[in-house]
Formats: sequence, structure tokens, C-alpha cells
Amino acid sequence: MQNERPSPPAAGAKDFPLGFKEFVALIAGLMAMNALSIDPMLPALPAIGESLGIHNPNDRQWIITAYFMGLGVGALFYGSLSDRYGRRPVLLICLGLMLVTTMVCALAPSFAVMLVARAFSGFFAAAMRVIAVSIVRDRFQGDAMARVMSLVFVVFMLVPILAPTFGQIILFFAPWRWIFGVLLVLSCVILIWTAIRLPETLDPAHRVEIHARDIGRMLWTVVSHRTSIGYMLATGVAMGGMIGFLTSAQQIFFDIFHAPGIFPIAFASIAGGMAVGSFFNSQLVERIGARRVSQSALIVLIMLGAIHTMTAWLGMETMISFIIFQVLTMLVISLTGSNFGAISMEPFARGAGLASSFQAFVTTIVSAGLGAFIGAQFNGTTLPMALGFLGYGSLALLLVAWAERWKLFTRPHHGALRNAAH
Repeated sequence: MQNERPSPPAAGAKDFPLGFKEFVALIAGLMAMNALSIDPMLPALPAIGESLGIHNPNDRQWIITAYFMGLGVGALFYGSLSDRYGRRPVLLICLGLMLVTTMVCALAPSFAVMLVARAFSGFFAAAMRVIAVSIVRDRFQGDAMARVMSLVFVVFMLVPILAPTFGQIILFFAPWRWIFGVLLVLSCVILIWTAIRLPETLDPAHRVEIHARDIGRMLWTVVSHRTSIGYMLATGVAMGGMIGFLTSAQQIFFDIFHAPGIFPIAFASIAGGMAVGSFFNSQLVERIGARRVSQSALIVLIMLGAIHTMTAWLGMETMISFIIFQVLTMLVISLTGSNFGAISMEPFARGAGLASSFQAFVTTIVSAGLGAFIGAQFNGTTLPMALGFLGYGSLALLLVAWAERWKLFTRPHHGALRNAAH
């Protein structure tokens, strides 16, 4: 099928060496570096806290939050750098620097050093997210881009499904520092794969000089574009509940349900919901449209949040009910994220890197801040997290409605956006 192949390579490249499957796998691998830097740590948080003298269990969440904060701040820079110097060189440099900061995490002698190293790891890892999205945007657009991103997420979601089990297995045989050691090895594999196989995808005609005035003008274009900024903010708000889950998941299973042995299996099941949702999204989005799929999913997310909140408030929550609610919640969230991202990137071909960079900054900082707030409210029940999904989902729907000028379930530019060639 025509829409299953990347569009023609940028000028200067005679043949794009990656087939469609390898292209999706490599992009997923790049984006998976972030999940590999977060999820395997979750079962190790108690051991890290004991080793580094972290006395308040809620403070251990900062090992996750610091990474997200660095991820958000770093996202501001790599879009403009890759628009000027190309995707490939910036990506390779940041992969190398991430190796260094991961080494510092592995050797961290104190909580303070760990937090600084985690923040810088997130800062450099932001390039994997921003530039990966820019590479996809270089070769796809609209619903076709949403479909590719959904396929990327199907592959990418194998990582959070397996990562906590991966972290737990390492803890059976070695101290927690070896989790970072294995992450170093995997980072080297991605670095070598990228260096050998990925060519430059940025069309020379779309290169943008780095001038403060031009960057400011481009950022203003993004911010003032109602659809783009509305969907960016909605993405960050909707993902806030998911970050709240990530930061408090270990405490929920260890302290509420007293089931640390079940945690990796339960987490894999919950992450599996996102994988299933991403797969269905890849099959539906070009038929139904990114807006219709994602807006419908957002409404379902609110309904699930309301039912879960009532269940937790009445004291009827069990480990089984919690897992079921989270599987369904993650499934519908997966129907929003990649679609919202593709919609917000629709207007930008020239300056796609900077637009992607600003998108990643907004969504990550907003979601990390909102997620940290939910995590800090942990009180021995699942109610704060359930309320977070309900409240954040409702706010995200308002933002989407505002972005669409209060007209939902539309499908503008239907014919143009189905064309994968650009």
C-alpha cells in the first residue's frame, strides 16, 4: 500500500536505506530510551531510597520527576538545533551525552547527585523524543503521521510492559546500580544502530537559521495557532494523570495492596492496555480521523475517571478493580496522545523541529508538574490518582473544544492528510 512506505527521502539522499518496518522500529527504539530510563527504576525505588538515605517514601518519586523535568527543559533546544544543523548530528551527540549522565547515575553517592544526574539524563534524552517526532514529520503528515506514530507506540509500548520485570530480575541478581549499567549497554546499541543506519531526513530547503528573532517568530506562530497550542496543552493535561500513576504506582502496589511480587505483572498488564490501544489507533485513525478517535477516547477517559473515583471514594477499591481501571484508562489515553501530537503538528513543515521541540516542552512540563502534584497527594488510597484522571481529563476536553472552536468530531483537510507523501 502506498501509505505504508515512507515518503521520498530528503534532497541529497538517493535511497532511504530503512524500510518501513525498520524505520518504525528505530524510531520506537529512540523513544523507548525514555521508558527504559524510568520504568525499570520503579521496583528499585525502595532499594535506592535505602541506599541513598531517602527517609520520606514520597521523596523517592523525585527520582522519576527530576527526569521528566529535565526532559521538558531539554525539549526546548533540540528542535531549533536540528532544524539548523540536521536531525542526525544533534541526535548522535545527545545519545553520547546521555551515556555519560547514565554512568553518573550508576555511581551516584548521594540523593542530590542522583537528582542532578537524572535531570541531565532527561535533558539529553529529550533529543530522542523531539528529533524522533521531527524525523517522522519529515516523512509523513496528518492522519498518515498519526498512523505511523501509533505503530511506533505499539513497538515502543513493549518496553514499559517488560521494563519493571526487567528491573526486578536485575534486583534478584545484582544491586540497583546495575539497572543503570544495563541501560548503558542498551543506549550503546541504539547509538550504533542510529549512526550506521539513519540518514539525514531534513530537506535542505527546510533548514532554519538560528536567530533569536526567527525563533521568537516561529514560537509565536505555534503559540498563536489556536489548534496547535490547544492540543499541546490538552496532551500535557491528559498525560498528567498518567505521570501521577507512574510516580505513585510502586507505593500503590507495595503499600496499599501489599503485593510487591505482583507489581511487575500488574504493570505489564496496564502498559499492555496502551499497546492494544495504540494498535487499534493505527488501524482506525486513517479511516475515521485523528480528531474523531481522540476526542471520543477523551470522553471515555472522563467516564472511566468518574467511575473509578466513586469506587475509591466508597472504599470499594481492590487490586483487581484497580488493575482493570488502569488497563482501560491507559488504553483510551493511548488513543489521544499520538493523535493530539499529530494534530498539533499539522500546520508545520518548515520549522517542524522547533514546533516539535516546543510541543515536547509544553506537554512534558505540564504533565510532569500535574503528575508530581498527584503523586505528592498519595495518602494510602487510590483516590488522589482517580481524581487526577477525572479532573485532568475534563480539563483536557475543554482545551480540545476551545482549540476546535467548540466543534468536535470534525475531519478537516481529509483528502490532503491521507496522503503520506510530502
